[in-house]
Amino acid sequence: MNPKALLEQHGLSPRKSLGQNFLHDPNALEKIVATADLMPNDTVVEIGPGTGALTEYLARAARHVITIELDQRLRPVLEQTLAPYPNVAIIWDDVLNVDLLQVVGPKDFVVVANVPYYITSQILRHVLDNYRRPRRVVMTVQLEVAERVTARVGDMSLLAVSVQFFGKVSLVSKLNPAVFWPRPDVDSALLRIDTYDKPPVDVPSSEMFFRVVRAGFSQKRKQLKNALSGGLAIKSDAASALLEAAGIDVKRRAETLSLEEWAALTRAYAASK
Repeated sequence: MNPKALLEQHGLSPRKSLGQNFLHDPNALEKIVATADLMPNDTVVEIGPGTGALTEYLARAARHVITIELDQRLRPVLEQTLAPYPNVAIIWDDVLNVDLLQVVGPKDFVVVANVPYYITSQILRHVLDNYRRPRRVVMTVQLEVAERVTARVGDMSLLAVSVQFFGKVSLVSKLNPAVFWPRPDVDSALLRIDTYDKPPVDVPSSEMFFRVVRAGFSQKRKQLKNALSGGLAIKSDAASALLEAAGIDVKRRAETLSLEEWAALTRAYAASK
C-alpha cells in the first residue's frame, strides 16, 4: 500500500516539522537495498523507517533489521506493515539518543537511512564518529549535501573532510522527487560510505585531527593562518610556523587542503605541543 493511503487509513498525515518524505517507489527501494550490498547474515540498522516500505525490502535481504523511528504516531502503521517480518525490531526513539553499538552488540552492521534532511550532518556524525563504525552507510540525502560530502580538493568543507576521513564516499545516483511522498522541494541523491578499518592518513589521534580541522574551517574565506590562530588560540607567528612545518603555504585556505595535508598539519601541531 502506498504511504498516502496507509497514513489516511490510520487518520495520519506527514509532519513538516519532522521533515517527513516517505519513500514508496519500488525501483528506488530496490536501488537502495542493492547499494547497501547486504549479505544474508547481515544486521541492518535502519534510521527513519516511516511507513516501513524500505524496511520490508531490508527484512527480505538481511538476517536482522533494527529500525529506529522517532514519530510514535506511526506505531500502528509500522506494526501493520512489519507484522509478517519477525526479524525486524523497532526502537521508538530519536536516533541521536540511541547508542548504536549497544543496540547491535558485537556484530558487524550496516546503516541504511532515509532521514529528514535538516539533521543529515548530525546523523552522519553520530553514526561515524565512534570507536566502532558500521561497515557501510547508505543514505538518501539532499543532492546539495551529497555534492558537498563528495567534494574534492579546492571545494572541501568541514563535512567533506569529516566524512572522507571515516570512509570512501560516493554519490551513487540522483533520486527523482517522485520516489517520495510528499514530494520534497529539493533534489535528492543516494549516498554510499564504505568505512575504513583505520584512518586513510597518519594522525596522532582522530580527536587532535578534528580539533585542527575545525579550527581551520572556523573562519570562512580567511587565510588558513588566521583561522588556525583564532581556532587553536595561538599567535599568528605560531600558526605560520605550523603551516611551514607541514609544507603548506601560509596563504592557503581551508577548502584547498587535502586529507593528507590536514594530517601533516595535525602532526606538526602535535610536535609543537
